[in-house]
Amino acid sequence: MSKIADITPFEILDSRGNPTIEVEMTSSSGISARASVPSGASKGSHEALEIRDGDEMRFGGLGVLKAIQLIETIIKPKLIGFELGNQKGLDDLLISLDGTRNKGVLGANSILGISLSYARLSAQEGGIPLYVHIASEFRFDPKSSNVTPMFNVINGGLHGSGTIDMQEFLIIPHYTLPFMQKLQMGVELYHSIKKKLHENRKMTSVGDEGGFTPQFYTNNEVLKFLSSSIAPYQNSFHIGLDCAATTYFKQGRYKLIDFKDSSDASLYIQYLEKIIKEFHIVSLEDGLAEDAWTDWAKLTQRVGNSCMIVGDDLLVTNKERLEKAIQSRSCTAILVKVNQVGTLTETYEVIRIAKQAGFRVIISHRSGETTDDFIADLAVGTGADFVKFGAPARGERVAKYNRLFHIYTKLQK
Repeated sequence: MSKIADITPFEILDSRGNPTIEVEMTSSSGISARASVPSGASKGSHEALEIRDGDEMRFGGLGVLKAIQLIETIIKPKLIGFELGNQKGLDDLLISLDGTRNKGVLGANSILGISLSYARLSAQEGGIPLYVHIASEFRFDPKSSNVTPMFNVINGGLHGSGTIDMQEFLIIPHYTLPFMQKLQMGVELYHSIKKKLHENRKMTSVGDEGGFTPQFYTNNEVLKFLSSSIAPYQNSFHIGLDCAATTYFKQGRYKLIDFKDSSDASLYIQYLEKIIKEFHIVSLEDGLAEDAWTDWAKLTQRVGNSCMIVGDDLLVTNKERLEKAIQSRSCTAILVKVNQVGTLTETYEVIRIAKQAGFRVIISHRSGETTDDFIADLAVGTGADFVKFGAPARGERVAKYNRLFHIYTKLQK
């Protein structure tokens, strides 16, 4: 097996115009592979840490030259000559070099760029597609994959520019349909929603994730709009929500534009129950604050049989927090973001634990993305149930959907 011959880190821009890391790794046989690292706007406080420069005179403090220096001076010397095809060995070495629980020394952004480029290079050296390489490590047959896209069609909260405070309003095709049909239907509905917004004299500018950012005045108004938009499709679509509730949880209370006054957890849970039932919501992500474990368990007990209760900020792709959620029955699905944990091996482990517990697995992008399509291969290779790549708009989102097009076209042959 070939070995790592060279590692070159770059500072590039993500989809929001902020610096991020790209890593090019070259093997002793002369093959090269690249991977770039995303970044979120709405971040859980328990995520692994990024390393940023903090120099306000350069990119507003968001530069990643410090992270690049860490790769050049600490990581690279330890990895030159390391054999390809040993993902766990590489990731364990990276974790050991950092020595902290939250990647606080080397940074999750530095480590992830190495971890992902190594996986891609290992696949190329083996002469197989990345999703096949991942599936072989995960012991999954990619031919049985049929991921369901969760299209973010209305952006609110930290991802939008309007008045609504819930973060993502999603349309979800029925999961039993073939992937190609689900993607086509989602794209067609996205354009239909744009047309309907125009007819209602609403803005159709897009937010960070490609969803529209119209001027609605309550979250319920958006839900009613989406409900009427999917009505002609006769149960082929359902509605999903990413509340990102921590962003409007202040001093122990939930402050939504829909409420005259802030609400305690009990009344707020009643509100969530009401909208789940009224709008037939099938997926509710981060409906409660990220450390409100008892309230999460209450919500799951009440509606978990009819609606996926998805942990993102609650779980942050973290093994220990996932195990706590399983034990306390705090949710029924996990959102997986590779940069929340920092290595591919740790991501694999979280997905395995979630699947063993009967959780649904959703592979997700971040609001600050690049055109790297790695997570499309990750979704197919691990047998994920859903993907959340944003709207079918903006190049960095479409790159992931186009990669899925390529993969499923080959799998159908």
